[in-house]
Amino acid sequence: MVHSGGFYTVEKQKSLGVAAEQVQWFRWEALMTWVAGVILLVLVYYLGDGLIDPDVADISKQAGIAIGVASMIAGWIIYDLAARSPLGKSQTAFAGFGLVLTAAAAWGLTHVFSGRAAYIHVGAIFGTIMTLNVWMRILPAQRKMIAAAAAGEKFDSSVGGQAKLRSKHNTFLAIPVVFLMLSNHYPVATYGNHYAWEIMLALIVAGWGAAKLIREF
Repeated sequence: MVHSGGFYTVEKQKSLGVAAEQVQWFRWEALMTWVAGVILLVLVYYLGDGLIDPDVADISKQAGIAIGVASMIAGWIIYDLAARSPLGKSQTAFAGFGLVLTAAAAWGLTHVFSGRAAYIHVGAIFGTIMTLNVWMRILPAQRKMIAAAAAGEKFDSSVGGQAKLRSKHNTFLAIPVVFLMLSNHYPVATYGNHYAWEIMLALIVAGWGAAKLIREF
């Protein structure tokens, strides 16, 4: 890599080559990104006027906020349970399951919120999953690995495998989140279109395809 005027080689290590206290953690980036996104979500949609469209669903803002928050919580719970179930061991089955749930969320939210708010909330669901993956699944697993390595013990490979799986999932979620954020600048082609939820799903699938290419090359 080239960074800050120098060249760097990054190599994957199978053992801990330094003392545990010298390990550098990369964790705050995910949390700060999520916090910044939630602040904007609250300011623009929960305190602003962009959440509800009476022509879509004549509900109160309070009900809309409850639905939005519940969708993020439910998205994480359903995803996490599925990832830890036998379904999570099959890449094809899990991808199909994720596509069906994403389609359901896209369809449901576009029939409750304004088109723009629906797109952002699907992105918020993905962002919440990515952040909780880091803090609740990846970091705890890494701490166990470091503790075992520092003690000279052999660690459970399944712990590292689960962290690696969640990291892979985050890669596949990151690009669709970017696409959903950019959609706000193209209302006619995305959330303002008659086929808003179908276009949203197509953007997400395209993001998954782009992520797969990035991982391969």
